[in-house]
Amino acid sequence: MPHPGGRLAIPGTRRSGDEAPAVDALSPRWRGQTDRAEVWYATLSDPATGLGCWIHHELTSPVEGSPYAHGWTAVFRPDVPPVMERFGPGPVEERDATGAWASVDNAVLDPPSMHGNAGRVAWDVRWEPDEASPAGSLGSAPLFTFPAWAWEQEVLPAAQVVPVPSAPFTGEVSVDGEPHHLSERSTGNLAHIYGHGSAARWGWLHAELGGGDVLEVVSAVSRRPGLNRLPPLAFVQLRAGGRDWPRDPLVAAPLFRTRLRLPTWRVRGTVGRWRLRVDVTITPERSVRVGYVDPDGATATCTNSELADAEVVLEHRRATWEIERRWELRGCAHAEIGTRP
Repeated sequence: MPHPGGRLAIPGTRRSGDEAPAVDALSPRWRGQTDRAEVWYATLSDPATGLGCWIHHELTSPVEGSPYAHGWTAVFRPDVPPVMERFGPGPVEERDATGAWASVDNAVLDPPSMHGNAGRVAWDVRWEPDEASPAGSLGSAPLFTFPAWAWEQEVLPAAQVVPVPSAPFTGEVSVDGEPHHLSERSTGNLAHIYGHGSAARWGWLHAELGGGDVLEVVSAVSRRPGLNRLPPLAFVQLRAGGRDWPRDPLVAAPLFRTRLRLPTWRVRGTVGRWRLRVDVTITPERSVRVGYVDPDGATATCTNSELADAEVVLEHRRATWEIERRWELRGCAHAEIGTRP
């Protein structure tokens, strides 16, 4: 739960949405190149029932062979094992007459809705737009975990952006024919990844902090020769009170340190007079393991949970370090660890 206090104000931050008008964070980026992967994924939580859901759409354009679309949906419920079902692979087709951005088998991403069925799981959900936000019908202003210029110019091996960082979700998710209607308290996000595939190792966290405030962390080790011997580089964006911190996530990345382990991994960093501590726990009984295949054929394994625990502590140095905010998320943090193979 949030640490009590008034609106959080961190000097040197960037106002949320400052870069949104110049950067399209959600639209498809793939233009037919080989050796590319493009992903849209939504994660959501319903505090009323404890349900969590992960819907992952992916387009893979391999080094050799034809491009294909595929994905999966995983449903997490308290006290029972999670259920994950894959859809696809299938051929990549042009956007159909309905305007759907990703469609394979019966799984469709048609912003702001996602619907489909695969095996034991069916889903029909949508996020509710915030028409007053800079992002208009998409929801709140995009959160650039990597700098907006890096996303737009595609200068990194891969980059992630969160076009819809926090929004109400409506609809229902079914497991074995049993519907779970999302309550009015349900919230979630939609993220977008584009590049050459997964990192050598990585950790990811999406934490809803309340009132539209969120924390997004992507900490990864590059697969590029030489860089793969370096420790994880953490890209951090904390949105609090309509401001995004740190101002430049790439400049700040070397100031953070990450320990990637299961079941608990952590991030620590100091930027100016502010210090962030993040501890994430992914328990085996609340997680799923998913195999990834990169465009070059390399494989990776992801351990994901939408019922993870997280403790986030933000400190401010005055005469001494003082806790400015503490958030504790129990069974509602969205997180994963990726490893090779």
